[in-house]
Amino acid sequence: MSFEYAPRGFVGMLTPQANTTVEPECRILLPAGIELVNARLTSTKPTMEDRLIDYFDTLAGSVSQFADAPLRAVGVACTGSSYLAGREKEDALFQALSQQLGIHVTSSALAVVDALQALGAQRIGLVSPYPDSLLQHSIAYWRSRGFEVEAVAKVVATAEDRVRSGSAHPVYALGSESVMEALATLRGNSVDAIVMLGTGMPSLKSIVQMPSLNGAPVFSCTLALAWRCVRAIEGVDCSAASLLDWIAATDWKARWHERVSQGTD
Repeated sequence: MSFEYAPRGFVGMLTPQANTTVEPECRILLPAGIELVNARLTSTKPTMEDRLIDYFDTLAGSVSQFADAPLRAVGVACTGSSYLAGREKEDALFQALSQQLGIHVTSSALAVVDALQALGAQRIGLVSPYPDSLLQHSIAYWRSRGFEVEAVAKVVATAEDRVRSGSAHPVYALGSESVMEALATLRGNSVDAIVMLGTGMPSLKSIVQMPSLNGAPVFSCTLALAWRCVRAIEGVDCSAASLLDWIAATDWKARWHERVSQGTD
């Protein structure tokens, strides 16, 4: 069945309730003919880690927001929930959801796993906007998936970032300059790939300007998630060649330039 605005299909995307980054990045990343249907992960829990756990525990109900929308893949753009749930619970839940919906359902963390496996990457570097506690959960998660975390660069908000954030969570106000400064500190580390974490952190400018470092491909969890959902819709393997093409921004660079140039004249 073909739809006027999405002849190749719709991706259902679940994002944390205050996330302002996933939707604009995915609309740049998704190729022509594939469109985004977005819904929100919500929680009234008081702390960030409690909300992340709540998002995971209520995921089946969150997916029901899509009702009978004609989706061909679903992505959950919340990497932090995967860290706290752990490998076994994550695998069981996403297998059950995929079987229930009859389409590929994945998380941003699982998409990164697929991307790293496609690249044959074992030794990885991380660019992290997380507080220390969540960062430690993140490192433990990647190790549980069989990867060696060799280097970590923490993103430090600039004064401009802090002013921009206001009452919002600081990660949503980070600028690409802060991200690229952190990324540059990994120069000289011997890794197979570098992953930019946190779906709330802007990533596309960093990928456009620094798609590799020391020969290691650089990508974000949001790029991995969009790539994995599109591969599922297309019914093709998750090859290294396809991922490297996404990292090179072959298809989406023009859309990114158009988006970032708006309002700058």
